[in-house]
Amino acid sequence: MNKNMLDILACPIDKNHPLELFEISAQDSIISEGALYCKKCTRFYPIIEEIPIMLPDDLREKKLEMEFLKRNEKSLPEKIVNVAKPWHL
Repeated sequence: MNKNMLDILACPIDKNHPLELFEISAQDSIISEGALYCKKCTRFYPIIEEIPIMLPDDLREKKLEMEFLKRNEKSLPEKIVNVAKPWHL
């Protein structure tokens, strides 16, 4: 994902803008892995292989997101890691 996309991306649930960006892996202005976070609804959206995955809750792949969180737990802030706790139930 190009960092310039932050200027146009909004949360698909509540249309909040801007989203917070947390970079895990990047080169120049391209984020290959990271997360976008909506302060208003506290949802996160993973960036995997340069693609921000911004789907409504009913279309999200919980298994993929849990693997992403587990793999990057130490690189992401607690407010993102804790979002997934209800999915463990």
